[in-house]
Amino acid sequence: MDGPTLQTALYLLASGLAGAAVGWLLRSAGNQREIGRLSRDWQGKLGEITRQKDELAAESSGMRSTLEAQQSLIQKQGAAMNKGRTDLELANEKARLLSKDLFTLREEREGFKTKMATFQRALVAFNKQSTDLQTEFIKSGEFYKRELAKAFEKRKALQVELDNARLERQPVNTFSSLSPDQLEELHALEQTVIALQADNAQLKHDAIGSQKELDALRQTAAELDELKAQNRELAHCLKSMENSRRQYEEDAKRFREKAGRDEQHSETLALRLDEVEKNFADMEQQQRQALVEARSAAVRRSSNGSSGVQPTLRQVDDLKDIIGIGKVFEHTLHELGIFSFQQLANLEADGVARVNAELREFKGRMEQDDWIGQAKALHLKKYGRAQ
Repeated sequence: MDGPTLQTALYLLASGLAGAAVGWLLRSAGNQREIGRLSRDWQGKLGEITRQKDELAAESSGMRSTLEAQQSLIQKQGAAMNKGRTDLELANEKARLLSKDLFTLREEREGFKTKMATFQRALVAFNKQSTDLQTEFIKSGEFYKRELAKAFEKRKALQVELDNARLERQPVNTFSSLSPDQLEELHALEQTVIALQADNAQLKHDAIGSQKELDALRQTAAELDELKAQNRELAHCLKSMENSRRQYEEDAKRFREKAGRDEQHSETLALRLDEVEKNFADMEQQQRQALVEARSAAVRRSSNGSSGVQPTLRQVDDLKDIIGIGKVFEHTLHELGIFSFQQLANLEADGVARVNAELREFKGRMEQDDWIGQAKALHLKKYGRAQ
């Protein structure tokens, strides 16, 4: 090959190399622009995911607060229902006791009415008998007064005749000087005096009997007055019992109204409790939906983690190698989208909160056993690089 041909070949080779270099530079600049665009898209997506994460965290916090408030309200309403039920039972018991007392009072009142009716009938009969006795006593007194007046008049007349006879026969010193007719008349006068004295004694006896009957009638009248006083006292007692019965009836009516209001309040509380339970079920459904969305976001965030290491299906580690994690806890972590040591080691505060929320009664076990630290150590040991 001669000199011009070689020089031409060198020029051509230099031109090719220069073109290749320019093309490589152009492709490199395009790749840089593409990398910049992809980086900006990735940063935008990362910002969007971070914003969604913050929104989910705020929403979860609000829902947790609302749930706690609803649970507190349910407890208060349950306590109010129990108190209302207790008050209702007490009111029913008081109403039952009042009904029993009212029934007893009614029986006592009926018995007292029967006794009062019997006593009033006896009192009427006694008043009639007393009236008859008073009438008879008045009649007897008037009759004996008339008879006594007649006897006094007759005795007075006989006394006058006896005095006249004595005056007429004053000169006569002995009865032997009297004539038979005069002796017979004197004997008749003596018999009349004796009879009058007997009648006077009988009248005195009848007057004493009448006085006794009058005393008995006065005693009967006093007993009648005492019975009237007792009757007034019994009427006052009956009136007091009637007032007590009315008071008991008013109390029973008031307790029945209160029991009705308590029962209506209990029904209202039951309806409100049903509404709260329904709202609570809706909130639980919303919380489960939020947890599902949070898990999906966690899976997406884990697949686009800042470490630059993309977990694949092959990076499914045995999480039971971590002390404190068994089959149940491993299944829970799988439900949260955590399958590898790297995902567990990359968990942040919100991820730890979601894991604790799923652990429920074992909340805090993750921090206690340091699952994140163990996951970092096991990942370094297994893959030979830091997570």
